Amino acid sequence: MLPFEKALKTVLDSARRLGSERVDITRAVNRILAEDVKSDIDMPPFDKATRDGYACRRKDLANELTIIETIQAGTSPQRAIEPNQCSKIMTGAAVPQGADCVIMVEFTRAPAAGAGFTKNPTANTVRFIGENTPDHICLKGEDVRAGEVVLHKGNRIRPQHIAVLASVGCTQPVVSKRPRVAVFATGDELVQPASRPGPSQIRNSNVFQLVAQIESMGAVAKNYGIAKDTDDAIDKMFKEAVDESDVVIVSGGVSVGDFDLVPGVFKRNNIDLLFEKVAVKPGKPTVFGVSEKVYCFGLPGNPVSTFVQFELLVKPFLCKLMGHDYKHPVSQIPLGESLRRKNTERQSWIPVVITDAGTLKPVEYHGSAHINALCIADGLVSIGVGVAEIEKGTIVPVRLI
Repeated sequence: MLPFEKALKTVLDSARRLGSERVDITRAVNRILAEDVKSDIDMPPFDKATRDGYACRRKDLANELTIIETIQAGTSPQRAIEPNQCSKIMTGAAVPQGADCVIMVEFTRAPAAGAGFTKNPTANTVRFIGENTPDHICLKGEDVRAGEVVLHKGNRIRPQHIAVLASVGCTQPVVSKRPRVAVFATGDELVQPASRPGPSQIRNSNVFQLVAQIESMGAVAKNYGIAKDTDDAIDKMFKEAVDESDVVIVSGGVSVGDFDLVPGVFKRNNIDLLFEKVAVKPGKPTVFGVSEKVYCFGLPGNPVSTFVQFELLVKPFLCKLMGHDYKHPVSQIPLGESLRRKNTERQSWIPVVITDAGTLKPVEYHGSAHINALCIADGLVSIGVGVAEIEKGTIVPVRLI
């Protein structure tokens, strides 16, 4: 059996980047940038007020200030600030020449408010009544300079990145092409979800789970259905999938039983199998192979094994095809109870829940066919090869799912 770390390295080292394409900004979420994005302007493009208030000279804060104009966002100042003058200004508006601070409205008093002003009660003046004030000015280019890289090649585009793309005028970002991933299951016992299973039958859940996992991380999935447990049926569906895909994932038929035919079909189709077993639980009989045209994964038929091996091996691989180094979300959390096991020859992944006390507790888990356990799990905890127990209170990394 290949250690999991070596299996992951083998998978990632085999990935060859796909090509690139331009997409509209409205369709760019979850895509991977294929080139750096630079700003075409300074941001902000002018000295900008960050509060509603009055733009003035700091040296005049102790004096009565004459209001010479009102500057709203989107309009340009018409007058420069001179001694003992100010301009009423709105958040986001351009600061007039001569001003070096903006005093907030909340810390000013108008003439009608009382003492300290000129005798003319209608004078358009204001006084600062605070002790001190920040500048409340975001200087031109303070956030980003023209020509500066704002998003790097390999970044996955998230909603906050869309705002950055829009702010620098990048409405057609260059992104990596998405892998086309074919998925099918093998097994005479399988029926489609819309059918009621007969004696000795079960519904095909793995393919639908895999399609959802693939699409949620930004690749393109196609469900090819179910192949019967014969060489001819699996070979026919495999050939059809290869013709239309960059990656083929087959669920089931990869262990050592009489009808576990997938590895043989891979070999007969000139797929070089790089491994057929991984020292991991669940998911020991995981297969990976490559050819010049396609990458192939054979995943175990039990749904928890399928889910976990997709998360551990397939997802990082698909990201690598798009030029993205996937970093799974991890939290460091103490165990609320000890984790124990008898067989230590493989790395194990245990589904856990985060309790109200902020500790980890294993969920009720009956084995790799018990997919319901993952529905209440917050993450997976790994127990390494040779480790029989992790004691209560130990802070462990949790791979969030």
